[in-house]
Amino acid sequence: MMRKKFGGIGAFLQTPIGVVLSSNAAWFIVTFLAGIKYSYPYPYLINIFLLGVDLFVASYLLDRLVYFFSQFILPIQNPKYRPEIYSRVKNFESGRRGPALFIKNGRVIMHEGEEDKHGPGVIVLDTASAAVLRTDTEIRDTIGPGVVFTKSYKHNNELRNEYIAGSVDLRAQQQFIGPIPADPPFLKPILISSAAKDNDEIQDRRQQTIGATRDGFDVSASISIKFRIKRPAEKRVSESGVKSQYGFDAESVRNAITREVIQLGASEDSQRMEWNQLPAHLVVNIWREYIRKFKLGDLFTASGVNGLQTIENMLNKRVKQANVEGLDDTGAQNGEWTESLEFKQLQSRGLEILEVRIHNVLFEASIEDQTIQQWSTEWMKIAKLEENYLKDKETLIETASRDEGSKAFAKIVSKQFSGKATLPQPNPFKTLQLLILPLKEFILNESSANSDMEKELRKLDEIWKWVLDNSSDGVPRAPQNGDKS
Repeated sequence: MMRKKFGGIGAFLQTPIGVVLSSNAAWFIVTFLAGIKYSYPYPYLINIFLLGVDLFVASYLLDRLVYFFSQFILPIQNPKYRPEIYSRVKNFESGRRGPALFIKNGRVIMHEGEEDKHGPGVIVLDTASAAVLRTDTEIRDTIGPGVVFTKSYKHNNELRNEYIAGSVDLRAQQQFIGPIPADPPFLKPILISSAAKDNDEIQDRRQQTIGATRDGFDVSASISIKFRIKRPAEKRVSESGVKSQYGFDAESVRNAITREVIQLGASEDSQRMEWNQLPAHLVVNIWREYIRKFKLGDLFTASGVNGLQTIENMLNKRVKQANVEGLDDTGAQNGEWTESLEFKQLQSRGLEILEVRIHNVLFEASIEDQTIQQWSTEWMKIAKLEENYLKDKETLIETASRDEGSKAFAKIVSKQFSGKATLPQPNPFKTLQLLILPLKEFILNESSANSDMEKELRKLDEIWKWVLDNSSDGVPRAPQNGDKS
């Protein structure tokens, strides 16, 4: 107690007024000890007058210097904030100051004990932060990036202090819900070697997005959501003179913080839903609504648009459009346009979802094996059909090639007779000679390097020799020894 009391006296003596009083007191003590006497009463009145002048000058200089240098404590750009920061510094000297807070990326950063302080304070917000101020009885102002001074005022003889009702991050937020890629499928044995807590976390992640298909299978999806506080069409400068690159819309920030959503059936501690929890809550409800319209096999069809793509497309439409086309109980479009309540709720709370993605779906391992087996069976059927198709196509090509070969052969051997009318040859060997000659020339020109064609050429030479031997009289000669027919 005594230490605290003497500490307060020492702090007072370090002030300009304390220095003036202590120096004058020391002067009187020195003069008294030195035996210097003043004639009564004028010297004493003069000394008292000079002491008053010193105190007034010291107080005035202190006040003006505090007013001057206090403007350099914070980066204020609005001239009307000069008296505000001056009063905060004066309150700091007296020990009656309010809280001094810093909000970075939507998070309130403070020293220990700041939340217990009341009265006029100061809040510094970075360009990615915004907040709403309130008292115990009412919502006050919406504040954006820059320096903001909280106030204390009286209403009906009751002192009310402003404090932060809530803060938001103006940047785009990325949220991931559901199982992670490393999580095992449903009902797959999990080795409990580390701790049961790991298994509980896996089950909790599955329960976040678990839903039942039309044929009664439980599935859980990994879903990512990108959202943000709604931004104005044109970026404006805040009251503090700061222009945020993320955009600051006071109405959207106020709606995001003050318009709370209450979860029915939740415990008392978790009934209030924060602004950044609403997008995931809405997306999961839409996911469960649409997953009931599809069978498990429809989610993974290879041809066309499968069920997962349809659900992802509808998820984005429901959170981005005011009206969407509905789906029937089988997942097909029914042509009826309805109002999107999710989009309306997001708009009323000052939020907008930029993108929703479904990354993967987990289900029972036995179902996965059954699906793979079914795909294998269908693949074999398709392979058999493709094989039969290729065989039929090969037969058709072979027949067409044979016909084309016959036409080409006829065109080649009849080259000597084309384009002119000829009388019937009395000697048939002459006719045969005219047929063989172009065929032999064609083979020599086109396929002379082929070993098989060399054999054919030798056969044609033997036939040609036989024809020459018999073409002199037109009478066939009996084959001799060594001739080949």
